[in-house]
Amino acid sequence: MLQDVLPALLLSLKVSFWASGLNLLLGVACGWLLARRRFFGRDLLDVLLTLPMVLPPTVLGYYLLVLFGRNGALGQWLREYFGLSLIFTWQGAVLAAMAVTFPLICKPARAAFEEVNPQLEQAARVLGLPEWAVFLRVTLPLAWRGILAGLLLAFARALGEFGATLMIAGSIPNQTQTLSIAVYEAVQAGDDALAGKLVLLISAVCVVVLWSVNRLGGARGRA
Repeated sequence: MLQDVLPALLLSLKVSFWASGLNLLLGVACGWLLARRRFFGRDLLDVLLTLPMVLPPTVLGYYLLVLFGRNGALGQWLREYFGLSLIFTWQGAVLAAMAVTFPLICKPARAAFEEVNPQLEQAARVLGLPEWAVFLRVTLPLAWRGILAGLLLAFARALGEFGATLMIAGSIPNQTQTLSIAVYEAVQAGDDALAGKLVLLISAVCVVVLWSVNRLGGARGRA
């Protein structure tokens, strides 16, 4: 069993870790911005950042192809200045997973920051702490449970991402074929045994992640 699912499992884990890690940085920054700053276009930005939650993954994948494809504006820029092409690569799979899962980190991060009492932050400023220290020593420690719950959900979602990944990264065995795509290919090939193994593996990982999120939520409620 292991040799049948190991390549897809390792690739899916790599893609999920990279996508979740990059989205953690971007999602926390955007969540803090939306929670703590008032500016023109704030509501529109919130809508745009949340849009991947409701768009079909194939539609999102099409947008990524338009932007990062050979003739796309960002795709041409990356190829011309950095010699990079994201289409049909594992990095493209990371991009697709990031686009799909970003709201799952940004929205919980914003909610967690909004629950932090601003008076505690102001007290830290009165004591002479600079803004970066207020964030690291007051805001973030009080909001970390909500952020971590969103991160775990995003990781599980990235692990099972299919539509956008298939469109931008394709299905190349040992290169871009993630677990969810491997399930699809196994079903198409009539290999029900392999498909069953892959489905059980993904389901087990998702159960563990959801259990962890529920434990975090329970601990947060008791705090």
